[in-house]
Amino acid sequence: MGKNIGFVSTRFAGQDGVSLESAKWAQVLWDDRHVSYWYSGKSDRHPSISHCVPEAYFGFSENQWINERIWGRTRRSQDVTARIRDLAGYLKRTLYDFVEKYKIDVIVPQNVLAIPMHVPLGIALTEFLAETQIPTIAHHHDFYWERTRFSVGAVQDYLDMAFPARISNMRHVVINQAAQEQLSLRKGVSSLLIPNVFDFDNAPEGPDEYAADFRSEIGLTDEDIIFLQPTRIVPRKGIEHAIKLIGALEDPRCKLVITHEAGDEGFEYADRLMELAREENVDLRFVSDRISEVRQRDSEGRKVYTLWDAYAHADLVTYPSLYEGFGNALLEAIYFRLPIVINRYSIYVQDIEPKGFRLMEMDGFVTQHVMRQVRKVLSDPTYRREMVEHNFKTARRFYSYSVLRRNLRTLLTSLTGMTS
Repeated sequence: MGKNIGFVSTRFAGQDGVSLESAKWAQVLWDDRHVSYWYSGKSDRHPSISHCVPEAYFGFSENQWINERIWGRTRRSQDVTARIRDLAGYLKRTLYDFVEKYKIDVIVPQNVLAIPMHVPLGIALTEFLAETQIPTIAHHHDFYWERTRFSVGAVQDYLDMAFPARISNMRHVVINQAAQEQLSLRKGVSSLLIPNVFDFDNAPEGPDEYAADFRSEIGLTDEDIIFLQPTRIVPRKGIEHAIKLIGALEDPRCKLVITHEAGDEGFEYADRLMELAREENVDLRFVSDRISEVRQRDSEGRKVYTLWDAYAHADLVTYPSLYEGFGNALLEAIYFRLPIVINRYSIYVQDIEPKGFRLMEMDGFVTQHVMRQVRKVLSDPTYRREMVEHNFKTARRFYSYSVLRRNLRTLLTSLTGMTS
């Protein structure tokens, strides 16, 4: 008999890793007749299955007030403690309402007990789970000790208590080996490693009629070579390496197209990239205003495309990240059978590289070897086809929905005693 699964986070909306991976989990669970419901502060899930509590969003004004007073310092005032407790108390009551409303059987916290962007919600959920003993699968994407902005704070007592919580009815899931090791070392907690996945059992379709004019709409021609950077514009994405690579190729057909926007960590990095592109004589295109989660028309009547449309028209993907918790865009590029230039960030080296993918790898800087590989990929269709087909088959083996399905069945069985 299927279970009612309650996903909990601060936000289920947009193209962030938590929102994307939770949707994949829900899809796989649905195949086994489990129905998913959503608790969050911001949501793009259907209202009939969503319990949206604005105070649970990390951008809620009261939570922002708290964050300004607990990070970057080692002491908090009595007033801050009181307001943390007040908000946590309110959120705990809404969690009870959520579970009662949808008759939830299993709770799946999505990163909300790993990264302390909303400390009151983490406290509320931990206390709720301790009081109810409801079976829980905590899916941790990135921990506070992996982020320098959380390295100094005045809430170590709450971090010890709730990020993550140690409760007998909870199973922990991490997305990479380093996180698994650190969770065991720091918290004495065992975990199951479930990497990010993609639906490699169903190959993507080619560009359809709607997306046929994507190139012309962003000012490019069929002769142009699109180097796609399918990430947000933040320093850890290492986008300057993509600019350096294209500049060194000295081919005016090569254009760098960045699909996501800046702003999460300020605009200084985007300004620096534009300056560098001018210096390197690289045609850099920011197209976030033409990319959305759904196809539509903007206020000026222009077509808006999806990220999948951009992948379908790309010739090569640049992924020169300095750090990633896993690397969703990497799987997406492999899924769309695109060659990839990648920087060997630590999680890639430890978890992904040993699987045997054929990628154009760099170690912190662009080398002549990488440039030769890029030129060969662009000029030799047979070499390119063999590379991308090998990568697709390898990813299907290690990162498909079937891998996720087996692991979720194991977790649910251990928690509920039922096989389906």
